[in-house]
Amino acid sequence: MTITVTSTAAAEVQKFIAEQGAADGAGLRVAVLPGGCSGFQYGLNIEDESQDDDEILESNGVRLFVDPFSGQYLDGVEIDYVTTMMGSGFTFKNPNATGGCGCGSSFTA
Repeated sequence: MTITVTSTAAAEVQKFIAEQGAADGAGLRVAVLPGGCSGFQYGLNIEDESQDDDEILESNGVRLFVDPFSGQYLDGVEIDYVTTMMGSGFTFKNPNATGGCGCGSSFTA
């Protein structure tokens, strides 16, 4: 499985990890959760350690924790952090998504 975190997104994640005073082995949990207008939504959370069944990846110096359910939907995803006049936040480019919603926070697979 491959997940890419852009350098811009990696800098934001590292900033959040530092602000939370997370442990040395901390990482970013990337998850797919049921919900949103299109069926699935993305979840991001800073966690101190991985779970037993997680796949642990690294991209641009960020440790990523992915559970088995989420992994099937996340292979090839690129996580970026963008700032526009409307605000700023993380975005996902998912080659596995067959559809999405106007808000960009949920998808269909």
